[in-house]
Amino acid sequence: MSIITLILATLVALEHFYIMYLETFATQSDSTSRVFNMTKDELQRESVSKLFKNQGIYNGLIAVFMLYGVFTANATVVTIFLLNVVLAAAYGALTANKKIILTQGGLAILALITLLF
Repeated sequence: MSIITLILATLVALEHFYIMYLETFATQSDSTSRVFNMTKDELQRESVSKLFKNQGIYNGLIAVFMLYGVFTANATVVTIFLLNVVLAAAYGALTANKKIILTQGGLAILALITLLF
């Protein structure tokens, strides 16, 4: 893997740690409200809070395994988790907001492209 791939994959992991932080620890914050385009009232609902916290753990695990792949230089692990991010972003773009493909998937797409060269 090239240094560019390693850097981009690390940035994808950091992005997912940030998403985990928003969803798991800052569930009712102004930042979470802005990032997910939800009102603070919606975020204060117990059902939404529980769902966010659960989803946050998934994002954190994506970040952990991505970093594992980066630090062990395991291209297979990095590729699997980059594809996971891109596919989730594509689904989000189709079902929620078109810009998700760029905001959540952009770095992962670039990292995948660098794996081809």
